[in-house]
Amino acid sequence: MRADEGSLSNSLKGASAIFLTMLTRHAHISSVWPILVVLNLATGPAGVRAQDAEWLQNEIRETFESYTWGTARWSVLVCSLDSGETIFSIDPESAIAPASNIKLLTTAAALQRLGPDYRFRTYLLSSAPVKNGVLQGDLTLYGTGDPGLSDRFHGSKDEVFQLLVDDLQATGITEISGDLIADASFFPGPLRDEGWEQSDLNEHFTAPISALSYNENVVSFRIRPGPVGAPPNVETIPAHSALNIENTATTVANRARPRLAILREDPLKPVRITGRMSSGSGDVWRQMTVAVPADFAGASFRAVLEDRGITVTGSTRRVELPIESVVKRLSGPALGRPAARILARHTSRPLAEYLEIVNKESNNLFAELIFRAIGRADAGIGSPSASALAVHETLVTLGVDTEGLVQVDGSGLSGENRVSAASFVDLIRRMSEGSLWPDYWASLPRAGTRYELGRMYQTAAANNLRAKTGTIDGVSALTGMVRTQDGERLAFSLMVNGLPSIGRAKQLENEIGVHLAEFHRAPGTAPEMTEQTPIPVGRNSNVFSERHRVARGENLGGIARSYGVTVNEILQVNPRIERNRIIAGQWLEIPKPPGN
Repeated sequence: MRADEGSLSNSLKGASAIFLTMLTRHAHISSVWPILVVLNLATGPAGVRAQDAEWLQNEIRETFESYTWGTARWSVLVCSLDSGETIFSIDPESAIAPASNIKLLTTAAALQRLGPDYRFRTYLLSSAPVKNGVLQGDLTLYGTGDPGLSDRFHGSKDEVFQLLVDDLQATGITEISGDLIADASFFPGPLRDEGWEQSDLNEHFTAPISALSYNENVVSFRIRPGPVGAPPNVETIPAHSALNIENTATTVANRARPRLAILREDPLKPVRITGRMSSGSGDVWRQMTVAVPADFAGASFRAVLEDRGITVTGSTRRVELPIESVVKRLSGPALGRPAARILARHTSRPLAEYLEIVNKESNNLFAELIFRAIGRADAGIGSPSASALAVHETLVTLGVDTEGLVQVDGSGLSGENRVSAASFVDLIRRMSEGSLWPDYWASLPRAGTRYELGRMYQTAAANNLRAKTGTIDGVSALTGMVRTQDGERLAFSLMVNGLPSIGRAKQLENEIGVHLAEFHRAPGTAPEMTEQTPIPVGRNSNVFSERHRVARGENLGGIARSYGVTVNEILQVNPRIERNRIIAGQWLEIPKPPGN
């Protein structure tokens, strides 16, 4: 569909003939304001002039027609969840690329299939006996898709590995005579989707997908000058990246013009550091995805073992196929081999917390691993096709219109995904009717809120409208829900493909979001409203309690007092935290106060 003025006019036949006539004669809303005054004399609270749906239709239509869209293709729908009325639409049944709006499908299905309290687990396993502190065989680090093994949720990047080693040492093990196996067989699917843009595969937002992931599968390069004539010094953070690095760059005198490059044509090829670096220049930083996450996790875990005094005699290797995994022998002997046993385990934060990262931060790795977990739970295999089928079946069970739906990944990075605005609005409607709505609503970014949806700040949409953004090349989308001045719930989906300008699309989304938030019906004409959507306060859990992120200038004493607990109680649930050394940005587990 051409989204120019003519095609938009054809798409807006729901508006009244009087208003369509007036709006085609006048370019600006101020031109038709006298007529609106005649038609809408009633005013609401604080002098806000009451409107009707027809007025809002034309307000949105004018906003669209104030921009030039060329041959862009739209799928748009705005509906009242309280009256069932369609407020505005442009080809709502047309399925087009949704970009990151596809995460709304992934997270809704995850809540339905896995539940808000679902947790990922990471294990240390072995089938070998222990004699005199020596594990006489292999040790397996086994992942089930947890994307949270990083300092996002923990005091350091390797804290989870440190805690696993704590448990391992508690069994008396001081040496491993076999290999360290990094087992990622829980999700045997591809590390990267074929539909992802090849030029983006080095970037953090296209981190490879693996059941055994660490530090969100990215490393940072820090490059410092060496002596003149020598290569620059290259450091990766974390240190054990398992990357093949070819450093052919040279440190040159300050007078020379530096031209340093950090290159990789393919994620599985070596990282090349080329060119010249001035001897007096500052550090150069570059973030890059790892090649194979299981190799990265295995190398990093081995470094923790050895740093803690546990020797590994054999090599570090990875397992990618279920048939090669020790896990198939967890339930008992097979083929004459002893059953594997669990030596240590780590349990993740609840899924509901991860969903906020998916939707509020649009984190692609979290989305993809949760997507794979849905398929694994539903069909026993964490492949993209199994996961897509499970999501589709979940939507059908909810009663969501899936006409034209095509889902190939969980994040929306692929341009091959297809969803219609009607499907998205239907999803918001169906989720709002169920018991999982508070968790779903809590995961959506709030307008006017820093680090969420910072747009529409200081408008009627701020801290009211919640919506998921979406952006890939030529695609912009915004889908969510907002309450009007009367408290009426309006679900909306605004999607466009083939854009001449992403910036103009985002500006349009903002303007329409504010129009919806400012809408006020005439007294006595508003539909019956539902109560304000509740936000989940916390989850019942015997494993985890509340979490606190350390702010600049805080100390343990003050934090403990604010939560009604003691410093010792905080230290007990944070065994790797030093009493007199906490760092701004660090996460702390907060135990439940006595009697709770």
